[in-house]
Amino acid sequence: MADILLSIDGLTKAYPGVVANDDVSFEIRRGEIHALLGENGAGKSTLVKMIYGLVKPDRGAMTLDGAGFAPTRPSDARQSGVAMVFQHFSLFEALDVAENVALGMENPPPARDLARQIREVSETYGLPLDPDRTVGTLSAGERQRVEIIRCLLQNPRLLIMDEPTSVLTPQEVEILFQTLRKLKAEGTSILYISHKLEEIRALCDHATILRLGKKVATCTPAEVSARELAEMMVGASFAAPEARTRKTGEVLLELRGLSLPAPGAFGTPLRDISLQLRQGEVLGLGGVAGNGQDELLAALSGERLAPAGTVFLKGSDIGRDGPVKRRDAGLLSAPEERLGHAAAPDMSLIENGVLTAARRKGLVSGGMIGWGRARGFAEEVIRRFDVRTPGPGTAARALSGGNLQKFVIGREIVQDPDVLVVNQPTWGVDAAAAAAIRQALLDLAAKGAAILCISQDLDELMEISDRFGALNEGRLSATRPVAELDIEEIGLMMGGAHDMEVAHVD
Repeated sequence: MADILLSIDGLTKAYPGVVANDDVSFEIRRGEIHALLGENGAGKSTLVKMIYGLVKPDRGAMTLDGAGFAPTRPSDARQSGVAMVFQHFSLFEALDVAENVALGMENPPPARDLARQIREVSETYGLPLDPDRTVGTLSAGERQRVEIIRCLLQNPRLLIMDEPTSVLTPQEVEILFQTLRKLKAEGTSILYISHKLEEIRALCDHATILRLGKKVATCTPAEVSARELAEMMVGASFAAPEARTRKTGEVLLELRGLSLPAPGAFGTPLRDISLQLRQGEVLGLGGVAGNGQDELLAALSGERLAPAGTVFLKGSDIGRDGPVKRRDAGLLSAPEERLGHAAAPDMSLIENGVLTAARRKGLVSGGMIGWGRARGFAEEVIRRFDVRTPGPGTAARALSGGNLQKFVIGREIVQDPDVLVVNQPTWGVDAAAAAAIRQALLDLAAKGAAILCISQDLDELMEISDRFGALNEGRLSATRPVAELDIEEIGLMMGGAHDMEVAHVD
């Protein structure tokens, strides 16, 4: 037992109507990278919140380094040597790096000493960072470094990382892996949560797999395939997305030199973006978060109007049309932020269906909502996309993130758009649900729709896209057939190598 750092014994946590964790037990060794896997709703988030002191277990116990461990708040966990890098960063954009790091420390040193420590740690672990930079000017990868360095300054014995590579280029992922392996060699244990199973296989020593709140398996990831890991997570086999034979037709969506100023102090301007998207085609746009993805979707959906002569749908200039007119014309969209942007949190699924499908599905007549038709539409989305919910009258905020994602993507696909623009279509969903969403996108393209898929998941883009382009600082690289690309070229494109000598393919 001397090599066990954290022992978890029978942790149980229940909420009204659901048992989030049911008698979960496993161990994390000193100096190992241990994966925690599971589909959406499996209980991963609740478990790490109990380890980090954000949630109190109903039953069970933990020991850290042989002593009882029961943190009641994050500061207790940090003082015991447990640090956590969250999937969504908790940084103040108007403050500089050093100020943000100080806010996350119990007893920060004087500013000059802290700046020196940040430089030393960043150099030691290969994470270059200027303590005087304003966070709002940093890339997503650099912001993650702020979070990691803030943790490392606490000399943690256990570092918890939640989806750490979702905002990184392939080159940045390799730098992060080098850092984690260095920490492991120095004796730090790492609990690593990710949906990217090939990363798990390459990096992690052991894996604990949760399903419906229970531990169902442990394994050595390198000794099993990514598909076997996914099937352990969901408890069944599932088919990988399969593209039907399809032909590309006429240009449905075209951008001609689209430029727009940044929508706010820390937004990204769009810079001279041109592309063509044809009938039956899937165009994948990659890029690290914060390089213009949200701004491009807003310009295409009509949430932001564009200059005349820059956005064309089926040959018609729609740059000055708002979202309703664009939807009527056949251009539908699904934004990245599902709760609050794609769906109104306190509205039911029926009402959220009406918000975007009212006109296309005939859910409103004479200014009155036809509630029977609206219910039927919501039920169709729930059925076709296997949305796990008590019923269509359930509020959006009551669904898990993955199930709400299935609903908001399904809501648009069921409307049979001519052009569908989606940002992060499988964000936060498990392998089986992601496969189902990707298959639905491919099926829609096979019916003749044009799909513009914006995603930070390169595996996803390579799986479903015919062509690939990368956004960097609001600029779009030349688009290229996916079959011609390798991961190094993709990383260069995402990093801003717009002058790569490649032919523009439309």
